[in-house]
Amino acid sequence: MNYAICNETFQDWPFEKAFRYARECGYTGVEIAPFTINTDAKAISAEERKTVRDQIADAGLTCVGLHWLLAKTEGFYLTTPDAEVRNRTADYLAELARLCRDLDGSIMVLGSPFQRNLLPGVTHDQAMAFAAEVIRTAMPVLEDCGVTLALEPLGPVEGDFLNTAELGIELAQMVDSPNCRLHLDVKAMSTETKPIADIIRDSRDWIAHFHANDPNLLGPGMGEVAFEPIFAALNEIGYDKWVSVEVFDYSPGAETICEKSLAYMREIEAKLS
Repeated sequence: MNYAICNETFQDWPFEKAFRYARECGYTGVEIAPFTINTDAKAISAEERKTVRDQIADAGLTCVGLHWLLAKTEGFYLTTPDAEVRNRTADYLAELARLCRDLDGSIMVLGSPFQRNLLPGVTHDQAMAFAAEVIRTAMPVLEDCGVTLALEPLGPVEGDFLNTAELGIELAQMVDSPNCRLHLDVKAMSTETKPIADIIRDSRDWIAHFHANDPNLLGPGMGEVAFEPIFAALNEIGYDKWVSVEVFDYSPGAETICEKSLAYMREIEAKLS
């Protein structure tokens, strides 16, 4: 497995300190939430992009890419019937692709439930069509930048759009680009009726990225979810891309989250090998 960690885990740590610590723990990749640089990606200068890219490389890490793409932004919406807002959202996704490329990343995880949940009077089928249009509009820039958009299904606690991996695949099929694939997240998959291992097997042809976490909002091994069948399924399908630790409860502290999550995943991997 290739292990990465999401940089917002470190909260207010300076980037250099956070990246260096992640590498010391044994991670080889880092995933960036754009708002940790600036809440407006268009305001991130070429010089700032180079600085962050160099800080990642100097720490001995690879930039996996971006996630939380629309977090802390205003004026963007994936599933709105407002064509102007959809066009603006597509334009912003294109700018995020340029940012991802400039940081030497190659994956953008599209979750952002607050910018995609169903609006009054919009059906799920209509929302799928609107989302596909937005993504297709941005896709030429993503393809040119060598960036893959990984669609992230989320559980019903977080929203009412794209709640299953099957729907994520359906949306990717509607977009119809090799640069639009599927992202899987353990916390989100835990809300499906299908076992996580089966979701992984059934999605084998579409998975571009993977988040390791627990429904309790902490890291892998810090909750009730057993990762043996999850990693066994990833091994079975030959998954050789990134497994990124993404948490939402930072109270244990970055050090504890980093160390416990990686130690647990390595322990599971060792058992399976």
